[in-house]
Amino acid sequence: MKKISLLFKKIIFAILLLYTYNLIGAQINLIIPINYITVIVVAILDLPGFALLLIILKIFY
Repeated sequence: MKKISLLFKKIIFAILLLYTYNLIGAQINLIIPINYITVIVVAILDLPGFALLLIILKIFY
């Protein structure tokens, strides 16, 4: 039960982090889509995963 609640907290944190970034990034047209792949990457890797998504966004955008 403890692992499920920790996973749920990480998923909620990932969604909130991506949503907050999209609110700020919308002004400069840099948006990371909130889908299950990005949420899983950020939930598993936390802030390094978010940084990885930002680097990928900068490289391919």
